[in-house]
Amino acid sequence: MPRRARPTLKDLAARLGISETAASLALNGRAGVSEQTRRRVLALAEELQWSPHHAARTLSGSASMTIGFALTRDVREFGTESFYLRLLAGTQAVLGGAGYGLLFHMTRSMAEELTVLRRWGDERRVDGVIISDLRRGDPRPTALRDAGLPAVLAGGPDPKRLIPCVSVDDGEAITLLVGHLLETGRRRLAYVSGPGELLHVHRRVTAFRRAAGAARAPMDVLGTDYGDAQGRTATRRLLTAPARPDALIFDNEVLAVAGVHELRSAGLAIPDDVAVATVEDSPVCTALRPSLTAVHRDPVLLGEAVARRLLRLVHGTPDEPENPQKPVITVRESTR
Repeated sequence: MPRRARPTLKDLAARLGISETAASLALNGRAGVSEQTRRRVLALAEELQWSPHHAARTLSGSASMTIGFALTRDVREFGTESFYLRLLAGTQAVLGGAGYGLLFHMTRSMAEELTVLRRWGDERRVDGVIISDLRRGDPRPTALRDAGLPAVLAGGPDPKRLIPCVSVDDGEAITLLVGHLLETGRRRLAYVSGPGELLHVHRRVTAFRRAAGAARAPMDVLGTDYGDAQGRTATRRLLTAPARPDALIFDNEVLAVAGVHELRSAGLAIPDDVAVATVEDSPVCTALRPSLTAVHRDPVLLGEAVARRLLRLVHGTPDEPENPQKPVITVRESTR
């Protein structure tokens, strides 16, 4: 049986009695056509099971219908932290609903990530990109602005305001945890953080020092690479210090689980001897015993908001800030 001919943009336009340009504007969500025309085009496209021919679009300089996300992370550690897996799920849900694909690429260094972003722009592989984990002196916002490639920062804000973001109030999250621990009677606090060059970690450490200092509570801060091994090492150092902390805050659930193992190895009870809390919530926090107090924010909702804002930039429609999620503490057994 001969293969059924694939409907083209020209076919859609002819059936509706409009120009190919108008049909293209409607299909890509761009301004320039009436809402009635847009609905007619989309309805016919669904009826005919029309989809863009990606190779032809790329050769003609049209949209690739793909969004890129490059992430610098240790591949071996990536699967143990659920934040980015859930962020990607939320992002893909919105992009898929709009007919876009997600190109995800893991890199080993910031230099490699920058190379990937530039190559995507030069080759028109993607219509826009998502970045995260902004660093001090980060070259990516300037490079993306200069390349004219639409981009949104997941997290932030960008201190130079070169690219838009969907912000997360890292300072408030830490302040809430410190306040909760002080209310439960803890007086010597320690924070096991991520890498200090990450701007969101810097904001968290600053907020921790400010909140604990305001209460005149002795404090310690130790940075890690987010990995299990460094989480264990940092916890051991804190437990063997001359003045052992009575409360530990960990930057994510991977570090928190490592810390719990070290506390148990030292024969310390949670929360009687040492309270434990984490800045990132996940199912791991409820599966562990004792369950872990955590700051709850939904990475899926963050991913959805990032994708919506980026698609507005790609389509040239009016940009609107996405309301950030308010951090909320979920108190569990580890701090009671």
